[in-house]
Amino acid sequence: MPVITGRVMEIANEVLLVLFTVAVVAGFLDTLAGGGGLIALPALLMAGIPPLAALGTNKLQGTMGTATASVMMLRTRRVAWKDVWPLMLIAFLASAAGSVAVQFVDVEVLGFVIPVVLVGTAVYFLFGSVEEKTDQAPGRGNSLFRWLAVPVVGWYDGMFGPGTGSFFSLAGVSLRGQSLVNATAVAKTLNFATNIASLLVFLAAGKVVWLAGGVMIGGQLLGAWLGAHCLLRIKPRLLRSLVVVMCCAMLIKYGSQQGWW
Repeated sequence: MPVITGRVMEIANEVLLVLFTVAVVAGFLDTLAGGGGLIALPALLMAGIPPLAALGTNKLQGTMGTATASVMMLRTRRVAWKDVWPLMLIAFLASAAGSVAVQFVDVEVLGFVIPVVLVGTAVYFLFGSVEEKTDQAPGRGNSLFRWLAVPVVGWYDGMFGPGTGSFFSLAGVSLRGQSLVNATAVAKTLNFATNIASLLVFLAAGKVVWLAGGVMIGGQLLGAWLGAHCLLRIKPRLLRSLVVVMCCAMLIKYGSQQGWW
């Protein structure tokens, strides 16, 4: 897409630095509470990149962030590869299917799902005693998490995207009985799987602006690295607050896009 690349290069001294900074913040917040795309996607759109290309570019830079966070979680043994790879495979396949399906489905028909799920997640983390939970022995909820929550959220990320990390965390806490910190650690690996699957679809469709995406990758790597270190030390109450804030922010942004206010 030479025209788009040219437009970005013409204002590179102003825009590329902004995109890098935005990506650092997005990578940091996304690692801790999800919702980094809420910050990164508008920045790409304001850079003059068309919506579909902005979505693809956002997946490119977001994938690098979740990849960094996932590696950190595995290296620090917050999650075990043997436990998480089957879930990642399910999430990958579901997200790829969702990304393909969105090419043929009127997403406005499914748009009501976003505010309902965002409100539900915010309410759960706002009023639930999430910070007091410790990991419990997996029961029937573990099967529901693997065969229902993971594919549904994976499909959602392929079609929509906002709040995917928060939704994985919510499912881990409510269905698997995990602590919020451990559920968020697992969510990073699953979010990486959904991001890479969706990215491959956008790459095949040629909907990625490499100059903008390359600059934001650097910011995402730094932000995700910082976020992953903080996640291992952050207090659950603060993490819960971040999830609530990001859900509310995404709801406000979505409502603004829909002309609710």
